[in-house]
Amino acid sequence: MKLYYSPGACSMAPHIVALEAGVNLELVKVDIPNKKTESGDDFWKINPKGYVPALVLDNGELITEVAVICQYLADQAPASGLAAAFGTMERYQLMSTLNFVATEVHKQIGALFNPALTADMRVVQTAIINRRLKTLDQMLDGRSFMMGERFTVADAYLITVLNWTYFHKIDVSQWQNIPGYMARVGIREKVKQAMREEGLPA
Repeated sequence: MKLYYSPGACSMAPHIVALEAGVNLELVKVDIPNKKTESGDDFWKINPKGYVPALVLDNGELITEVAVICQYLADQAPASGLAAAFGTMERYQLMSTLNFVATEVHKQIGALFNPALTADMRVVQTAIINRRLKTLDQMLDGRSFMMGERFTVADAYLITVLNWTYFHKIDVSQWQNIPGYMARVGIREKVKQAMREEGLPA
């Protein structure tokens, strides 16, 4: 399988999941602005959506979207415990959490990367982010990880997105639970390995 990624982008989440699950992936770096792979291939022809992550299976089939790719990889190694079995309430709760990370955390923080964002728009967006992080902080209360005491695909996704707070200088110390959560997840060996492999500072 090939995982098309960009360093530090949301594609780092399935990279972490693959390492945690022991699933072998070939990493293919993508220059997102120019839509080219490292070898010069046209990324549009690989993923018509034009963004990472994109997972190409050995049979050539394409899977996109962070939450879906993470679940697919976890399901290749069910003993890893990274995702509960399909049909269980635990799986639906996991899917709900993944959707929250995708639509309410990823998309809100990710909006700050838009170079066309004006100062006024940034103020509005930051207020939205603060509301979402307040909710996240409440969700983490009394938990080591998003789903309880076990690391799951939701944590691989969330830590990837929360790492962007460093880039955007969002002070997470104003929340009670988020800083400790980031520290717990950030010291995991596979998380650190994914960052090293993508050329990112710890």
